[in-house]
Amino acid sequence: MEPYVHQELSGAIIGAAICVLQTLKPGLDEKIHERALVHELRKRGHRVEQQMQFPVMYDGCEVGTLVPDLIVDAAVIVDAKVVTAFNENHAAQMMGYLAITGLRLALLLNFRHAKLEVKRIVK
Repeated sequence: MEPYVHQELSGAIIGAAICVLQTLKPGLDEKIHERALVHELRKRGHRVEQQMQFPVMYDGCEVGTLVPDLIVDAAVIVDAKVVTAFNENHAAQMMGYLAITGLRLALLLNFRHAKLEVKRIVK
């Protein structure tokens, strides 16, 4: 069993994010970084779904829709942020996304600073 969930794929995603950050520089709007990351990942041969919708069920009723930013290779949720620092709300949101989608790994990527900040959330 691999030591980390989707270790190779998460490394590839982080590498692409670093490339985007080095090219665009820190602090731009989240959606700009997100779109550039989608382009970079697709250029590298990854399948990227943007704004994919998942129904949220409660007691047999659909009560809403979950829309993660990106899902890479049908395996990893990726959420681009431009924040001072990650907080517990960011991680809690990703845990909810993992529960609804059935995926096991989410990556929070912070493009605010010169060095990419990464947080892995594993279910």
